[in-house]
Amino acid sequence: MTVPVVHVGLGGWGGDWERNAIPPVREVRRTAVVDPHEPTLRAAQEALELPDEVCFTSLADALAAVECEGVLLTTPVATHVPLALQALEAGRHVLVEKPFASTAEEAATAVRRAEELGLVLQVSQNYRAYPAPRAVRRLLAEGALGRVGAIDLDFRKWDNDAPADTYGHYRFPHPLLHDMAIHHFDALRQVTGQEAVRVHAVASNPPFSNYREPAAAVVTVEMADGVVVSYRGSWVSRGADTPWGGEWNITGELGSISFATRSGGEDALEGDVVVLHPADGEPDVVPLEPMPVWGRSAGLQQFAAAVRGGPAPDVTGRDNLGSVALMEAATESARTGRPVDVVVPR
Repeated sequence: MTVPVVHVGLGGWGGDWERNAIPPVREVRRTAVVDPHEPTLRAAQEALELPDEVCFTSLADALAAVECEGVLLTTPVATHVPLALQALEAGRHVLVEKPFASTAEEAATAVRRAEELGLVLQVSQNYRAYPAPRAVRRLLAEGALGRVGAIDLDFRKWDNDAPADTYGHYRFPHPLLHDMAIHHFDALRQVTGQEAVRVHAVASNPPFSNYREPAAAVVTVEMADGVVVSYRGSWVSRGADTPWGGEWNITGELGSISFATRSGGEDALEGDVVVLHPADGEPDVVPLEPMPVWGRSAGLQQFAAAVRGGPAPDVTGRDNLGSVALMEAATESARTGRPVDVVVPR
């Protein structure tokens, strides 16, 4: 039996959900769309060929009018927790886009309420749902590198060609740390199985950048087991583009692992690659598990299963607090110039 879902937020990324992420998931049925901006709503209605009776400018109106067990939120980050709480109070399960919230304590208010009500609250950290990071987590858990020594992670894109006043991404708050690094911070927790405890970040904005806030950062992350992570990210790099999931190198006492995940695309998995470099042998390309659906679609499938009483999704709201707390601490460190402890609320 399919799970009826109301989709809130039909802008650029929300529209992409409609075109690419929702259709492969037969376990859900989108029963209404919501966007408070009337022109955006009507443009989506025309593109999706939807009747008036399933198009709304408020979540409350949609919940009152159509069948709905779940709410999918692909709205601006400032609205995530208020809308999640509204849906939860109405007895609906929630799947919310990343970043969950700008602060861990704000996110925790929704987590606590979902737990009190016994409802599913899931965060769409779609980079987890690719075969490369899953394989690396398994390899590290099995001791393929012995004790891990260090992790290097690079993300580079050139996203700076549009005229300064015409491109919404330039106006994003914390465009690197919140909009992009949250993916990599979450994947770091995924593959290591460890929490971050301390972070030191230096953010920058080159003189040729069209971004209003820093579009690049160098971040040092200390993990709970003592491993130190070096993260370098940029939206304004003229270096060779990395995959969306970044380029990783994990070194340990028995060798190293290099990997990359295509992420960012819903149509193929060919870009995922994991290579094990033993200290005393030849590099070995690691076989990756087949995935019938991946990325956002895999998360939506997990959401439907959890709503129907199945296993909890990979990224519950409770689990994601560690990623939001790391993002928040990195932002504070970049602001103050000092190392900041990562504090995960209960």
